[in-house]
Amino acid sequence: MKKRMHQIELFMKYPHDVQEELFKKLVTTGRNTEFGRTHGFADVHTEEQFRKLIPISSYEDICPYIERNMAGEQNLLWPSDVKWFAKSSGTTNARSKFIPVSYEALEECHFKGGKDMLSIYCNNYPQTKMFDGKGLTIGGSQQINQFDSNSESFYGDVSAVIMSNLPYWTKFVRTPTLDIALLEEWESKIDLMAKHTMDENVTSISGVPTWTIILLQKIMELKGVDNIHEVWPNLEVFFHGAVAFGPYKSIFKSIIPSDQMRYLETYNASEGFFGIQNEIGSEDMLLMLDYGIYYEFIPFSEIHKESPKTVGLSEVVVGEQYALIISTNAGLWRYKIGDTIQFTSTNPFRFKISGRTKHFINAFGEEVVVENAERAIAMAAEKTGAQINNFTAAPRYFKENEKGAHEWIVEFEKDPDDIDRFVKLLDETLRDINSDYDAKRHRSLALTQPIIHHAAPGTFYEWMRNRGKLGGQHKVPRLSNSREYLDDILKLMSVDHID
Repeated sequence: MKKRMHQIELFMKYPHDVQEELFKKLVTTGRNTEFGRTHGFADVHTEEQFRKLIPISSYEDICPYIERNMAGEQNLLWPSDVKWFAKSSGTTNARSKFIPVSYEALEECHFKGGKDMLSIYCNNYPQTKMFDGKGLTIGGSQQINQFDSNSESFYGDVSAVIMSNLPYWTKFVRTPTLDIALLEEWESKIDLMAKHTMDENVTSISGVPTWTIILLQKIMELKGVDNIHEVWPNLEVFFHGAVAFGPYKSIFKSIIPSDQMRYLETYNASEGFFGIQNEIGSEDMLLMLDYGIYYEFIPFSEIHKESPKTVGLSEVVVGEQYALIISTNAGLWRYKIGDTIQFTSTNPFRFKISGRTKHFINAFGEEVVVENAERAIAMAAEKTGAQINNFTAAPRYFKENEKGAHEWIVEFEKDPDDIDRFVKLLDETLRDINSDYDAKRHRSLALTQPIIHHAAPGTFYEWMRNRGKLGGQHKVPRLSNSREYLDDILKLMSVDHID
């Protein structure tokens, strides 16, 4: 771990050299693939040529290659045989996406990210007793790839792909057993996971906050206890990702009421492992630059253009928002993954996730992104003693004699002490952190105060179950510029209108 920390310090010190070397290696390796031949990789010697010759791609653009790859063809996007695919429904497309996971991506990206997560944690907390117990991993499911007639490949949630390929010895340091961890039916899985793990000495947890809460509550119910430390007194860290942790802080503090409990955020997606929270006291993540991923960034003003310009790592500016573009050692070339980030430092390169390129509200020119919403609702919850289970928001458009507004559905684990104050604080925080929203709210010229619907417990769980999106990598969409999700959830619930 100490040796790896030295390597991390080197790419923090020489980020551009590391990325340039990686770029050359990727292009050289991909030169003789079908994609490389079609797009003239042999003529690519500089990053400028790369941007000129290879178009930015979405999943729909590379889907034909992936479908052929899943049917058994090889050397299409990447030269080594690809036998695993990470299944991702995403939050912007109901159709399943299958992201190729090469051997190189597993070893040099996903596994390396997991090792670095532990290295960074142990470097920050050298007295850790984490290895005295077991790590609880809340993952997805995997299955044989039915698109390949030879059945020689598999697909599943990225967590399942990783767990299925871990070395044999890891079964002795993790829980539950793999057969339970990879179950597909989520409700049975939660029950079995709870029963299997509640008598173990669990010292660390890895998972998505929303689904972790459900599991911990199930264990507390089975054990008849008030908090999870009565079950696992040696639990010391939660490695989390996939959704912002801010809105869930208070509920985790009630479930795990210990000042010694630690939380470390990671940015690990189907497409790769990108960032790790590496500094005590900071919620920002370090951009991991030696994982076989070459980075480019689309400035926010260019995101929705047909041919957006990109900038390299040397050109990014602190405070600006960028859409993430990656080229990887699994054959994703200039691939737009749909996330937006905001750099908080360029020495070293630290960032926070600000949202999704298709998840925002801009119905009135207010340009509210997911990070704005999450900060605002976390602040409102903190000031009113509330605990948030889930939420989503969308615009309410102008009607005759009615101005526009943002309409929220919020499921509370613990209600705010004053719901009117909660709404006011939510609104005020959004105005403080987003000048465009503030301008539209000025004297309620375009936008009136947010409208909150108070959802009954279990509403979002039921909605996700109805959509077949329980567990794994599935996430509730936080913001939408259309009312599709909001109206669908409203059909499920009897709402209290709070204006």
